[in-house]
Amino acid sequence: MTENRCENFSRITDWCHALIRSLAPREGNYIDATMGKGNDTLLLARLAGEQGQVLAFDIQKEALDMTKALLKENGVEDRAKLILDGHEQMDRYAKKESMDVICFNFGYLPGGDHNIATAAKTSVAAVQKGLEILKHGGFMSLCIYSGGDTGFEEKETLLAFLKELSPGEYTVILQEYYNRKNHPPLPVLIFKK
Repeated sequence: MTENRCENFSRITDWCHALIRSLAPREGNYIDATMGKGNDTLLLARLAGEQGQVLAFDIQKEALDMTKALLKENGVEDRAKLILDGHEQMDRYAKKESMDVICFNFGYLPGGDHNIATAAKTSVAAVQKGLEILKHGGFMSLCIYSGGDTGFEEKETLLAFLKELSPGEYTVILQEYYNRKNHPPLPVLIFKK
């Protein structure tokens, strides 16, 4: 972060990172459900410290390779397990109620093939499984984008799913960039009671 703490909040990922840093327990257990270039994985690896753990998922080897290099460059490569698999499979790697924080950054790999992107069906399945994997008192961060071939469908499907979550079990906070045009991204937080 720069001296002016609000300067970078125009980017959804910076906003979500600030929230994760302020809310996540240190040395906890975390999942980066959409590894991409590894920035969320790096943040979580730093929070994990020596005692915590990070599981990071992506279906593209390119994403795994970039993340591996980023973690190594920052001296935290031993804090994360990088998994070449879809985020909807996370329950194969993490037990129920075992994670403190799960973060999603939906869409496609920045600078990558736009034909390879998250999709409504698998994204909702991943969020459902993530909610089971979250500890009580844990939270989930979602960066939801619109646009592209499947972005609007994914956004609407995710929002419809989130609206139906039991308020007795979850608190869902939807934020928005209110003065932006052209379908700005939506940051969402889900807290498990």
